[in-house]
Amino acid sequence: MRSSIAAASVIVILAGTASAELPAANPAAVNQALASGKPTLIDFGLRTCAVCKKMAPYLESVASDYRGRANVLFIDVRTEQATAQRFRVQMLPTQIFINPQGKEVQRHTGYMDKEGIVKGLQSAGLK
Repeated sequence: MRSSIAAASVIVILAGTASAELPAANPAAVNQALASGKPTLIDFGLRTCAVCKKMAPYLESVASDYRGRANVLFIDVRTEQATAQRFRVQMLPTQIFINPQGKEVQRHTGYMDKEGIVKGLQSAGLK
């Protein structure tokens, strides 16, 4: 009986860690991305938000696919409220696309699929 419970616990733990998720960025990472001369996506959300969770694998995939060519950051507004205020975020999730010169070129609120994320980065200068 104990081994069944232990095995079930391991499965639950592994299932909980299987989802793709970008690490939460801090203000220093945001400043570094904006100074990098690369298009940047900053996604503002919460780890507990259903829509944010649905988008997490897309953000991770885009970050991996375009590593070195674009920055993809996730800001957890619960822990980085000042950063959310800096970018005037009012609803979650909010995606802000910033060009290599550091200018916001597109803002979207709500769910965005991988294709939309890539298009947003392209509007910010991704080649």
